[in-house]
Amino acid sequence: MRKVDINCDMGESFGAYTIGSDEDILEFITSANIACGFHAGDPSTMRKTVQLALKKNVAIGAHPGFQDLAGFGRRNMDLTPQEIYDLVVYQIGSLAAFTASEGGRMHHVKPHGALYNMASVDRPISEAIAEAVYKVNPELILYGLSGSELVKAGERIGLKTANEVFADRTYQDDGTLTSRKNPQALITNHQSAADQVIQMVQDGTVISAAGNTVSLKADTICIHGDGTHALEFARYINARLSESGIRILSTLDVLT
Repeated sequence: MRKVDINCDMGESFGAYTIGSDEDILEFITSANIACGFHAGDPSTMRKTVQLALKKNVAIGAHPGFQDLAGFGRRNMDLTPQEIYDLVVYQIGSLAAFTASEGGRMHHVKPHGALYNMASVDRPISEAIAEAVYKVNPELILYGLSGSELVKAGERIGLKTANEVFADRTYQDDGTLTSRKNPQALITNHQSAADQVIQMVQDGTVISAAGNTVSLKADTICIHGDGTHALEFARYINARLSESGIRILSTLDVLT
C-alpha cells in the first residue's frame, strides 16, 4: 500500500494579523511547517502553533525563510552561503526552544518560499541549509523539492530527506515549480489538484505545464495554509487520498 505525509505551512499570523485556519487544518495533516518569525510569524504565534500541533499529534517542523516580512519570504535575496547557514540555524533554534519548552520534539525542517526555490537548484545554498540542519540536530528530516539539489545535499551530509511534491502548483519539464509570476503557477480546482497528487504518489509522475510527463518521488505533499479555501482543500485532499487506498502517515513513518 502506498503511503505519504501531508504537510502544511502554518504559524504565519503576525501581531494583529491572522493568516490561515491552523487549528482546523491540523485535523487533516500529519506534519506542520511552522514559520519562525523571519518571513512570517512571531514568538507568540510560534508558541501557540507548537501547542496546537502537539495537541493534535502532528509532527513539528521549522519553516525558515528570508528575513522579508513585506514580501512574505517570496523574493530572492542575494546572501552568501554563510549568511544562509546562520539564518537557518537561528530559526531552527528558535522553534526548537519553543517545542522543547512545551515538552515536544522537532521532527523536520522545510525552507520557505524563495529560499526553498533557490536551494532547489543552487548547490552552495542547498549545502549551507543541509549543514545548518545537520549541525543543529542530525536526527531532523530535511524536506526539499523532489529530486532537487536540496534533497541531494541532505543525503550527502547524512540527513534523512523527504522528497516533497505540491498539490496546488504546476511543474516545469525539469521538475521545478512554475514561477508564481506565471498565471499557470497555481492549481485552483480541488479535483485537478487531488488528481495530480494521486498520480504523483501512485505513479511517481506529474504532467508538466507544457504537457510532458516528468518523473518524481512523493514522500510528502505540501498544501498551503494561507489560501482562501485552505481548510476545504486540506479536507478534500485528505479524503481523496484515503479513498484511493493511500495511507496518510508522518514522514518518519513514510521513510521507514
